[in-house]
Amino acid sequence: MAAAARVEQFLNRKGIAQELIPVTADPRGGLEAAVLDADVERRQVIRSTALIDVKGVLLVVHPFDSSPDLDAIEARTGRRMQPLTASQAGKVFSDCAPGFVPPFGSAYGVPVLAEESLYQADRLIMACGSSSRLLVMAGRDFRLAMTGAEKGHVTLRHSGQAASSITLDEVADKLQKLYRLPPMPAQALRILRLTSDPEASARELADLIEYDPSLTAQIIRYARSALFNYPGQIKSVQEAVTRVLGFERVAHVALGIASVRAFDIPRQGPLGMDQFWRHSLYCAFVCQRLAPQCGADASLAYLCGLLHNFGLLLVGHLFPAEFEELNRLRAANPEASMKSLEQQVFGAGGEQEMLTVGHGVIGGILHKLWQLPEAVIKSAGVHQLPHYQGEYKTYVTLVQLANGLLKEKGVGDEFNPDDTGALASELGLSASQIDHLRDDVEQVADDLDSLAHSLSS
Repeated sequence: MAAAARVEQFLNRKGIAQELIPVTADPRGGLEAAVLDADVERRQVIRSTALIDVKGVLLVVHPFDSSPDLDAIEARTGRRMQPLTASQAGKVFSDCAPGFVPPFGSAYGVPVLAEESLYQADRLIMACGSSSRLLVMAGRDFRLAMTGAEKGHVTLRHSGQAASSITLDEVADKLQKLYRLPPMPAQALRILRLTSDPEASARELADLIEYDPSLTAQIIRYARSALFNYPGQIKSVQEAVTRVLGFERVAHVALGIASVRAFDIPRQGPLGMDQFWRHSLYCAFVCQRLAPQCGADASLAYLCGLLHNFGLLLVGHLFPAEFEELNRLRAANPEASMKSLEQQVFGAGGEQEMLTVGHGVIGGILHKLWQLPEAVIKSAGVHQLPHYQGEYKTYVTLVQLANGLLKEKGVGDEFNPDDTGALASELGLSASQIDHLRDDVEQVADDLDSLAHSLSS
């Protein structure tokens, strides 16, 4: 496949020659994967983001390692816009592969607002509607193709280079030297110590939790939820432990609730506390449900799923302004990977550049400092990295598979698709087992949503 049909027609009418670079990457990885596969200079690549409001669609053309500044666009146009959904984009750009929208809005009857700095480039690389080709264009040809487009400063932020050469030990060392990392809250530390005692009883756990009225109320609310369908009344934490949840689940849920208190981040947005709890509870449920089918400990798998995203909380706690920007970027760029967005926000140089390693690594470092189990440390630390090989591979892959499956429901902080079939195969899970899991998630979705809302409020 060459360029999309309308792109070819548009360029032919303009008399612009097509120089195409072949791409072999999985199209589900979007433009990010195509650029990596083509091994081109990222600074020459541009992307197109389609926005919409009640007045219609606007195509914003900007550097690849940047995102539209929705506030600047509103100031310029008087329109408060939001990204098109995948289904909306599919209708407007009907001959284009998902994630490969070209910058030629005129070919689709869509007005264009282009980043002003692009007009100075000698050579640019862009999507052409096809997932198997990238289009190379001389600067003069690009300016001809952009005839009629508005231009201005519409970029939220340019990315610097990722701190790829820094080691994890260096990141950990710098984090501890430069920033005051939150200690594990005292109540969470007590719970963690109790769970490490093989002789600990349900009564001791209940007594510990009941020192904290808020934690007590949340555990009892959790046990009473329709998720467990317990027919009787639950009036105490001990009843929650002995009749419904069991020692380990109560301990792990209480540990998660108590640990979150170390962080102060906003509730709103795709990365806020509301969505954090929703993602964590769904992921924990999926990991626990699949664990026995692939030889993993269900209780430990639950804890890995529940705590795997704590790095985002730490980023939000230490860097509230950057977290707010990351939150906006996530909302405006649903197809971009979190890793690429984190590189945009923290890759501009200076002390914070080490955070381009990603929130997963940061969370793993925090969990190690908090002396959590190794499987939990690894599941947090490398859940953003594909093809992990190590002692805790099963737990890491469980978290990655859970996140991939949850994207189908719009749950989580990533929306670019994963190869869930390959991840399931690595765990020895069949397609029918995954289908049954999807049904299980669908049945408890309302209950998990209700629990997440109660825990974040």
